[in-house]
Amino acid sequence: MRKELWFGLVLMAIILVGTALILPAPGDMTRGHLGLLMLALVVVTIMLGFPTAFTLMGMGMIFTWIAFDFDLRHTLDLMVQRTYGVMTNDVLISVPLFVFMGYLVERANLIQRLFTSLHLATAWLPGSLAVATLVTCAIFATATGIVGAVVTLMGLLALPAMLKSGYDIRLSAGVITAGGCLGILIPPSVLLIVYGATAGVSVVQLYAGAFFPGLMLTALYIGGVILLSWLKPDLAPPLPKSERRVTLSPLLAAVAAEQRRPWAPIAILRAAFLGGKGAASGRGIWREVLLLAMPLLTFILLMGLIYRGVTAPADLAESGLVEIGAEEGGDYSGDLAEPPMEGDLAEPPGEEGGLAEPPGAETEPLATPEEPAASQAAPVRDSGNAAARRAPAPNAYWWVFGFGCLCLLVFYALLNFQRYQIYRLLLESFVPLSLLILAVLGTIVFGLATPTEAAAIGALGGVLLAFLYRQLSRRVMTESVFLTAKTSAMVCWLFVGSSIFSAAFALLGGQELIETWVLGMDLTPIQFMLLSQVIIFILGWPLEWTEIIVIFMPIFIPLLGHFDIDPLFFGLLVALNLQTAFLSPPVAMAAFYLKGVAPPHVTLNQIFAGMIPFMLIQVLAMLLLYLFPDIGLWLPHVLYD
Repeated sequence: MRKELWFGLVLMAIILVGTALILPAPGDMTRGHLGLLMLALVVVTIMLGFPTAFTLMGMGMIFTWIAFDFDLRHTLDLMVQRTYGVMTNDVLISVPLFVFMGYLVERANLIQRLFTSLHLATAWLPGSLAVATLVTCAIFATATGIVGAVVTLMGLLALPAMLKSGYDIRLSAGVITAGGCLGILIPPSVLLIVYGATAGVSVVQLYAGAFFPGLMLTALYIGGVILLSWLKPDLAPPLPKSERRVTLSPLLAAVAAEQRRPWAPIAILRAAFLGGKGAASGRGIWREVLLLAMPLLTFILLMGLIYRGVTAPADLAESGLVEIGAEEGGDYSGDLAEPPMEGDLAEPPGEEGGLAEPPGAETEPLATPEEPAASQAAPVRDSGNAAARRAPAPNAYWWVFGFGCLCLLVFYALLNFQRYQIYRLLLESFVPLSLLILAVLGTIVFGLATPTEAAAIGALGGVLLAFLYRQLSRRVMTESVFLTAKTSAMVCWLFVGSSIFSAAFALLGGQELIETWVLGMDLTPIQFMLLSQVIIFILGWPLEWTEIIVIFMPIFIPLLGHFDIDPLFFGLLVALNLQTAFLSPPVAMAAFYLKGVAPPHVTLNQIFAGMIPFMLIQVLAMLLLYLFPDIGLWLPHVLYD
């Protein structure tokens, strides 16, 4: 702790000295310079350990009072207006619901089963325990989005198993902390909700955009672990063959003994259709047939839906058969728009002072009863031949179809009874979580529900999962509600403090001063993007992601329009960048979460050393996203443009 304290003191001294050098002499100081002084004081005060929300509110109130020429009445009016604006923000309702869902899923005891089955399924890979940990963290992050819960739980489950198997302490700590931080990127992420509410970006589009970058970062983590374990096997010893065997269920053991066939699909089908004896008969065998056919049925359903999409008639929109919200002016993002803050009403379209003419009023005459308009009859006539005019499926579809069939063939060909038992364990642990994830993310991404409504579905799904796995008790509900209230109160107070701070910063002219300074540098969009991401990366060392989002995003967001940068794309880069906020010392919260549950011989320096390679992988992921922006923008454009 002494090193971290000295690091913080030196950093605070640098900030204060830098602020003193930037600010002019007292006689030449303007209100904009007071805004910069307020920003520096807020950063220093937070680093000293004061609560972030109340630091923002306190500094904002003091400097607002100065901005209003020491008028207390206007200062209090601003505080009330900003607080009420946060209270009426509908998007923030989803925060406690998502957090409540995460705490219930954590207590449903699903993660331990999922981790065990994934470990057995990936035993043939180098570093199988680390790979299973990363996949479990990614799935758990998708179901919860709570970094502390993921790191703590995986520290209790995976860290003892890896240390017992002879894994390197630094590699084990790095895998758990990096995998746990995926929760702030993979939807449903609280960080994306906070960024969307701060930047005015649709949370629905942020969720859709963060999906593939989250998968990319997870794949890079897994690839790095496999490569390191292959090059240095002593860091991650393989699982002994004796520990790769699992005990068959009584039904499968009876089928295997009766049929005497090592290939599970043929043995199960023969027992079902030709009749088994004893334990190999009854309803249980048909349940095994359904489980056996589930990959095939899922593949057929998925490829059928894709076929309908890729072979849809090209002139469907021209025939008048368009979906609701697809007309001109009907862009639907699936989210609720915030009301205007200035209080002025927008004028209706049309000429000044006059009413706007309805579209098509001069060119489309009304149809008489005897002579219906052609535009009304066309959809009926065209819709009858829509199926006959389906476009042929592209070659890429048939390549994917053939590759999927090959994968299914290999899967069933290698499915002996041991692998089938592991497959059953995966289904039992993963299917409930996957249904919950699909219910939440599917309704959001496809526009069936707003994030708030989907969060309510997720909270109900968490209760049902805890009930089905017999983990729903009064103690579990009490703990979940208490932790949800604690986390939600922190987020809401942060928003109140951020709103007051941003208002004071704007009143003092700090935002205008920064814009003038940045625009005066004549930066290109690439240079501005690099500068902003480097600043956020450095801020991730002393500050948490909450402070960075609520304090510095209101400064960066107004500048994006000058450089023609999409706020959605900028938010995805920020979400990737802020992974480092949980991994970079001295305020590396993931390291402290893990240290709290790790054995005594695991030191904080070893945890920090294990996180550094994964920070480099995060930088590589940011570079790939910047070079190939369609990784994050393709899905939102396909779904909402």
